[in-house]
Amino acid sequence: MGSSGFSWKLPDHPKLPKDKTVALIVLDGWGEADPDRYNCIHVAETPTMDSLKKGAPERWRLIRAHGKAVGLPTEDDMGNSEVGHNALGAGRIYAQGAKLVDLALASGKIYDGEGFKYIKQSFETGTLHLIGLLSDGGVHSRIDQLQLLLKGASENGAKRIRVHILTDGRDVLDGSSVGFVETLENDLAKLRESGVDAQIASGGGRMYVTMDRYENDWEVVKRGWDAQVLGEAPYKFRSAVEAVKKLREETKASDQYLPPFVIVDDSGKSVGPIVDGDAVVTFNFRADRMVMIAKALEYEDFDKFDRVRVPKIRYAGMLQYDGELKLPSHYLVSPPEIERTSGEYLVHNGVRTFACSETVKFGHVTFFWNGNRSGYFNPEMEEYVEIPSDSGITFNVKPKMKAIEIAEKARDAILSRKFHQVRVNLPNGDMVGHTGDIEATVVACKAADDAVKIILDAIEQVGGIYVVTADHGNAEDMVKRNKSGQPLLDKNGKIQILTSHTLQPVPIAIGGPGLAPGVRFRKDVPDGGLANVAATVINFHGYEAPSDYETTLIEVVDN
Repeated sequence: MGSSGFSWKLPDHPKLPKDKTVALIVLDGWGEADPDRYNCIHVAETPTMDSLKKGAPERWRLIRAHGKAVGLPTEDDMGNSEVGHNALGAGRIYAQGAKLVDLALASGKIYDGEGFKYIKQSFETGTLHLIGLLSDGGVHSRIDQLQLLLKGASENGAKRIRVHILTDGRDVLDGSSVGFVETLENDLAKLRESGVDAQIASGGGRMYVTMDRYENDWEVVKRGWDAQVLGEAPYKFRSAVEAVKKLREETKASDQYLPPFVIVDDSGKSVGPIVDGDAVVTFNFRADRMVMIAKALEYEDFDKFDRVRVPKIRYAGMLQYDGELKLPSHYLVSPPEIERTSGEYLVHNGVRTFACSETVKFGHVTFFWNGNRSGYFNPEMEEYVEIPSDSGITFNVKPKMKAIEIAEKARDAILSRKFHQVRVNLPNGDMVGHTGDIEATVVACKAADDAVKIILDAIEQVGGIYVVTADHGNAEDMVKRNKSGQPLLDKNGKIQILTSHTLQPVPIAIGGPGLAPGVRFRKDVPDGGLANVAATVINFHGYEAPSDYETTLIEVVDN
């Protein structure tokens, strides 16, 4: 890069010293909301986080963690851990996930890309299969993108299309799947009128079929494979609307846990198994729950379950789901190019870094933090530690997760005085919040608070600085609400549990014996978001941030 005059050297901060130990704590799924009985953070005993909030007001504030603040298209888009950690680490806002796909679809650029050209080779003689989550939740996918892709693919030569739907009920209301299926059926009927053989071929609930993550349960993926590829499932129906209605009624399963089904013709034969010469697109834009199905579709060597029949297909993801594994190797939309992240700058400026979490969030505090880049920038300057997460259980069974183990690793790293930055993610609020178990989430929040205390105590001992923040909301609101904020009830008068992330802002607290006395949050960055954290942390290491970073949240006033 030398020719452009680029330098990794950061300018010294005029007022802040170098070589302080900085603990950077990300509480996953920890937003700020009004206190009530469904705010698990409020209900839980959280003396450490309470004391940060009640302490110096100039050292605690809220920042934005959703929508445009993290590169998502609208203010109705919940934040998530991937885009949140991208913003925290990169210090700038990049178009993300849904937004990248929106841009590619709106401009038509998606149809000129390598990925689309690749699958298009199958259109003449094969079927185009689209597999993904059918809802407008906007976390993993959006139905309007599927609608545009169906239209665009048929205009670009797809003659036979099969859609394999996964019902949601997690990022949207349970029961809403029927409406989404009706909408899709309507669109497919119009395509059939225009001469395209388009129909729904299979389905199932997202938590029971296909969309497992972190290799938690390959059976989930196998159920999807059997229905989508082999055309085999325990339930057979003539229409998808009928399938969803009947299965909800007869099995009492919620949308997210509907059993797998296939659609069959008059003779009882499944209408859309995947065969040699077909093209397959997984249309979710969020990666975590697509990686496993991508492996099953793409890898020749595969031993996680018996695939029975492995068709020779052309497969592409909506996006590349794992930059590290280069998976899938073909994708319709390219990822944001995130360069010059704070982690890389700091390593170049002699800041030694330790990062730790448990399996479910380890990638967030390393790969996503570092701009969707795997591995170390400089192994001599960095150490990353992954603590194995509990597997084979849902996280509400052991809501304390590995919070204390993560905190103890961080404490040891701080007390070793080998590192200038010790960075952790405490996953409890998010992972337990997703289960919808309010009591367990309260336990989870207390565990995370206990973990924060262990780390802050260590910072006290070494005269360091702490930054405590979060990546998005979840545990602070566990109930669905109407427009005026009142909890929604189901037909039996029970509250409707909210398992998703939220649109709430998240706290950021700074302090520690190493913090210069005149440091306080500025008043002139009211809309500050996660991307402003990087410059702030760079300041605490004694440097000014690069000029194109989102501005720092702090100022130093002379006392």
